[in-house]
Amino acid sequence: MRSLFSYRFAGWSRSAGLCLVASVLAPRAEAGTTGKISGRVIDKSNQPVIAATVAVVGQPFGAFTTAQGTYDILKVPPGTYDLKISRIGYKALLVHEIQVSADNTTRQDATLEDTKIVAETVVVTAARLPVEINETSSIAKLRAEDIAKLPVQELQDIVNLQAGVVDGHFRGGRAGEVQYQVDGVSINNAFDNSASLHVDRSLLQEVQVISGTFDAEYGQAMSGVVNAVLKEGGEQAEMTLEAYGGGFVFPGNAESRRRVADAVQPFDIRNATATVSGPLHLAKTTYLVNLRHYGFDDYVKAKRLFTPVLTPNPNPGPDEPRFFTTPGDSNESALGFNDEMSGAVKITNRSLPNLKLSYQILFNDIDSRRIAYSYRFNPDGASKQHAVALAHGIDGTYGLGKNTFLDLSFRQNYRHYEDFVYENAYDHRYDAAGPPVGVPSIPGLIVAGVDFTRYEQATNAYLLKGSLVNQANHQHQLKAGFEAQLPEVRFGVPGWIVQVGNGQILRPANNPHDYPTSQTFWPVIGATYVQDQFELPDLTLRVGARLDYFDARSTQPSDLANPANAITGAPLSVPVRTSRKINISPRIGVAYPVTGRAGVHFAYGHFYQFPQIGDIFTNSDYSVLANLQAGSDFRVMGNADVRPEHTVQYEFGYKQALSADFGFEASAFYKDVRDLLGVEFISTYTQAEYARLTNVDFGDVIGITVALDHRKLGPVAASIDYTWQLARGNTSDPRETATRAAAGEDAQPHLAPLNWDQRHTFNASLTFSRPEQYSVSAIVRASSGQPYTPALEGAFGFGLNVNSGRRPAGFLVDLRGERSLNFSRYNTSLFARVFNVFDTRFFNGGVFNTTGSPYYSRSPADDVVLADPTHFYAPRRIEIGFTVGSKL
Repeated sequence: MRSLFSYRFAGWSRSAGLCLVASVLAPRAEAGTTGKISGRVIDKSNQPVIAATVAVVGQPFGAFTTAQGTYDILKVPPGTYDLKISRIGYKALLVHEIQVSADNTTRQDATLEDTKIVAETVVVTAARLPVEINETSSIAKLRAEDIAKLPVQELQDIVNLQAGVVDGHFRGGRAGEVQYQVDGVSINNAFDNSASLHVDRSLLQEVQVISGTFDAEYGQAMSGVVNAVLKEGGEQAEMTLEAYGGGFVFPGNAESRRRVADAVQPFDIRNATATVSGPLHLAKTTYLVNLRHYGFDDYVKAKRLFTPVLTPNPNPGPDEPRFFTTPGDSNESALGFNDEMSGAVKITNRSLPNLKLSYQILFNDIDSRRIAYSYRFNPDGASKQHAVALAHGIDGTYGLGKNTFLDLSFRQNYRHYEDFVYENAYDHRYDAAGPPVGVPSIPGLIVAGVDFTRYEQATNAYLLKGSLVNQANHQHQLKAGFEAQLPEVRFGVPGWIVQVGNGQILRPANNPHDYPTSQTFWPVIGATYVQDQFELPDLTLRVGARLDYFDARSTQPSDLANPANAITGAPLSVPVRTSRKINISPRIGVAYPVTGRAGVHFAYGHFYQFPQIGDIFTNSDYSVLANLQAGSDFRVMGNADVRPEHTVQYEFGYKQALSADFGFEASAFYKDVRDLLGVEFISTYTQAEYARLTNVDFGDVIGITVALDHRKLGPVAASIDYTWQLARGNTSDPRETATRAAAGEDAQPHLAPLNWDQRHTFNASLTFSRPEQYSVSAIVRASSGQPYTPALEGAFGFGLNVNSGRRPAGFLVDLRGERSLNFSRYNTSLFARVFNVFDTRFFNGGVFNTTGSPYYSRSPADDVVLADPTHFYAPRRIEIGFTVGSKL
């Protein structure tokens, strides 16, 4: 493994070792990772069968029926199982293909027949409707076998295929309003509330995407929850290898509009993944180890015609330049690239009675460079990015009786992101190259110098999560839990580099007013919740409440009219501690089966989310306003004392199994969004104004989702969904108001379509397969255009009509085909994937505000953008590979 990776993780080896040792002392968190099998066993005369044994075949799970014939099997990991039901005097019943999902109850009733032959067994296959009429909100569930057939690679690819999800926005919400969890514990980065890790599909046992309301156990989210359950080792040693390669294939001519000459780039993508799992040489201990290397070279190539350093002209004449560009070696390489090492280790132990222990670690180490087309002839001058992410910890479940268990989890989430050309701000190469140098006759072209961008963001968070689950009786499952998170968040500029008027390069230090360096913050986030899941054959009720706690552990000026104590004679402003925020959010979901094949559901809830740390603490040192005496400062000041953002959601839905293999569901939803971060203008005692973040933005979302699910019948399966939604708000970004005010535009709040308001969204997944022979799948996506602001004057001279225009509609098709080749003990298959099959050039990208088209503009200044091939959607991409699996 690379030395940089080893260096970054050396500091965490001690922590990982302590967690591994401690895993024999602590229990495992099962919240969001296991499900339940429940049912009732009766005889032919409809009388309960008492003390029947109900066992999950090949697993250490089971139960006995009660006096009413009911049973409940808890803590069952997601998957497909066989269930054996037996009782002396009755024929044993073996039920095949019972599917269990995390945080869900699979109901399996049974009728036993009398017999005098002890060994007689009846074998049936579990009946499963194509829709789950007992669910109280909109949940999409994909199992490992479903994911394996789709042209997707990572968790985020799966999420973006679900109904109501538009580019990571769930049902019209802002980015950062989704909780991403792995095995029931958050992997979100407190800085921006985004997922801190890439999770490869080879690790996924099940993925749940909750786009509607969600239970009280889920917090720090207002729009949705993504829960990924990882695979774990079994009792049989196994090995799986996957490798693929490929590149871009597209017409490289003037008609393509991409203006890239290469028509075939076959070796731009390289991937190799290895997974081994099985039992360790310890009692009842299993392991899983996964390692992946992924290389990606974007389709735009750089040609090193120049190097960053300028060559001085030894004898400049009066009309001659003082410097010449320095020729490069003319080598071609990828202008943008991504080189990633990632993997996971999971160790599970069940040797102690009633106790399941595990330790797991996931990591990413990514070197990359974003495409900056202006650096196409000087690629060494472009900034590079490096990101390291790690999530590891100990988990466990301890059974306190047959109907009660305790979950605990302790995790460390770490992420460090850097963006610069050279790591050390005092690197002499900055001085030798200087800032970017362009060519006046060719706008948008940089032929010398380096990017002076310097930025870092690091989060080191410790999380403790626990819950107590009690199956009080066959109808009630009670759960109470808590979460605590202590993040250390650092972000900013790790050493400024600036050029002054005479061309001299300076590195300002000890000047926090004009050149603030990286700062560190230590907020505290906590929560506790209670909920009850009440289940009857004809009613499911989930009721809960959550209490959230947030302490920014910071200060604010006591007098905002004199924030920097720079106004003579004004009252003194002193730092005051930010208040602790406590909020209670009730949630309820109801599912009512109208018939055995149809049901309705209703859900309602309040959802609070503390604003992103990166927003509230950015520019939060009010001393920078010391020179504000008159006029306005549109630089937006941070505010660590803001309230949580708040959303109230309503959802009503109907589900109908039209046949044993064909299901229909529809849902209508409404979201009332308040207290979003926005900008207010504060007047000082000198009548100057400055902008400051506060809870002033608002919005609402209304929509309808219709889905059809044709479960596999013979070789064919299909899933289709359509979403209509209207997402409106007064701003799409917390700082938008200040930006408009600085540009002299109308900054008064009014409702307008949000940037991601995609009115019509259509997704279809089609699969044609025969087990152990072949499979062919297609994903079709079509959508109406998202809004943009035209360059047209509005009525009465009030400026631009915000988001009053619509971009063109878009259409995408991705394909995957696989052919199984079984060689003795090796399960081998060949596969191919084609992304953007029809080489679509536009799909929800940028358009020119003078025309609404991505292909032409009425402004000559836009010629630079038109010449940039990355202005268009990525071209057709083809990947070919193989998988090999074997029992060891």
